[in-house]
Amino acid sequence: MKAVITVLGSDKVGIIAKVSSLLAKKNVNILDISQTIMQDIFTMIMLVDFSGSDCKVSELGEELEKCGQELGVSITIAHEGIFNSMHRI
Repeated sequence: MKAVITVLGSDKVGIIAKVSSLLAKKNVNILDISQTIMQDIFTMIMLVDFSGSDCKVSELGEELEKCGQELGVSITIAHEGIFNSMHRI
């Protein structure tokens, strides 16, 4: 099972470290990552794999939201099925 995580907000030290550490604790593998700064706004998109984790997308979403609040950024997660369904219409 795969999901897409997005992170948006003001750039600061430690965003990638904090998010990737949380994923590692949950045994969620990062398959691909794209990160850039767009006019002082930090943007990151990650494709992650839940195959080795017993964590549910909804549980991780809550933890990522808390993490985002601590960092002052917005973090969202969406199951890949949402993207697949959007492209079938």
